[in-house]
Amino acid sequence: MKTVIIEDKQRVEEIISRCDICFVGITDQEGNPYVIPMNFGYQEGVIYLHSGPTGSSIDMLERNNNVCITFSTDHELVFQHPKVACSYRMKAKSVICRGKVGFIEDMDSKREALNIIMKHYSSREFVYSDPAVRNVKIWEIPISSVTAKEYAAPHKS
Repeated sequence: MKTVIIEDKQRVEEIISRCDICFVGITDQEGNPYVIPMNFGYQEGVIYLHSGPTGSSIDMLERNNNVCITFSTDHELVFQHPKVACSYRMKAKSVICRGKVGFIEDMDSKREALNIIMKHYSSREFVYSDPAVRNVKIWEIPISSVTAKEYAAPHKS
């Protein structure tokens, strides 16, 4: 079993599209890591997230808007020998993205971002009331760097 770097953009996007959540790493006020699971939308190299309009994560991002977002799928415990503990490994595919969060404030742009998020989870069309749109914080993260790997890939013969 080996770790394989995935460089093909289509394979990276396929991993992202198959995930139902992502894990967002933020730096807290004391410089410590703070990671939260979030639902998301993805389109053309940009990740969209949403949250309440205030809170600790918003405070942290206003101080430092750098984030690291992780996607992971296809988890399966595998081993080379059942009696050798060190041969056990979690088979998976992951994508790690880095970028800077910007907040979308324009009402129409917020609706577009909400549609991108909801499209990831449902084929339904949604209508958003003005109060709902005003009271949601939309995070827009253009991806500045991405790495992707497949863990515990079989060796090619």
